[in-house]
Amino acid sequence: MTTSTLARARAGDEQAFRHLTDAHRGELQVHCYRMLGSVQDAEDALQETLLSAWRGLDSFEERSSLRAWLYTIATNRCLNVLRAGARRPQEQQALSFEPPEPTRSGELLWLEPYPDALLDGVPDPTPGPDARYESHETIALAFVTALQRLPPRQRAALVLRDVLGYRAAEVASMLDTTETSVYSALQRARATLEATPPPRDRAPLPRSVAERELVAEFADAFENGRIEQLVALLTDDAWVTMPPEPFEYQGTVAIAEFFAHAFSARPPDRTDRLVPTRANGQPAFGHYIGDIHAPVVRAVGVIVLTLEGDRISHLTRFGGSGHLSRFGLPRVLSL
Repeated sequence: MTTSTLARARAGDEQAFRHLTDAHRGELQVHCYRMLGSVQDAEDALQETLLSAWRGLDSFEERSSLRAWLYTIATNRCLNVLRAGARRPQEQQALSFEPPEPTRSGELLWLEPYPDALLDGVPDPTPGPDARYESHETIALAFVTALQRLPPRQRAALVLRDVLGYRAAEVASMLDTTETSVYSALQRARATLEATPPPRDRAPLPRSVAERELVAEFADAFENGRIEQLVALLTDDAWVTMPPEPFEYQGTVAIAEFFAHAFSARPPDRTDRLVPTRANGQPAFGHYIGDIHAPVVRAVGVIVLTLEGDRISHLTRFGGSGHLSRFGLPRVLSL
């Protein structure tokens, strides 16, 4: 950032303002997604952040970096959204079958998958020395899900400190609170996240041969309704979840029963198609089912796979066709 560019932006030069902020747009949107769990809400929060920064540029005193100032605005904008509680209702595709008794009924989480395409070109700045996570971990679905279970202030403190690596004093300034309050929030947030055991084995490298083979086997088993083949690809303690639906199934026995209900409800001539994509740095699919009245398949949701070693440890289903456009997938495909 140059003094002359900042001066032009303060004088009303929109091009100069874009020059100052464009480099940070992508990472700010990811930050808002971590805070809110919704791609649409993250996009809205980013636009409101940039509008607030444009209107309040004279208040930027240059005691911190422009990036830190923008993160301050974005974080507090997200906290305002969370406090207001007025979240956009998600489009949901109701289950087409009566599900079996779940292993447990989980929390009603506000969560959407984040297309990897939106991560392309997003800078990966080196976080501060206090960061506790690598950047790829913090966009993964398991991490974002865990964040949504934290109270908003704890969520903000943990993301600013442990993900972005800001010092405790900086976080306190950004949240307009004390360092003592930041440490207290961090202690509670870390305890909650650490209660969820991390994966035992790392996933295959993205787009590697091992990942492609495992994902292709899953697609073949799912599209053809082969429960035994599908369950053989899972870890013994795998989960199936469908946010915001509360039904959660753990273990091969419970998951096999779930898919038995799902596949038995299919008409004999129904077509299921999985179209590969990626979400949250993980393999995913657009899920389509055949239309009985036309030679097409229609979108019914997105499925995201969490891989662990050479197995699948979590299958997350997001119902509804509204997610598909963000992945560059149509709502209808010809057979």
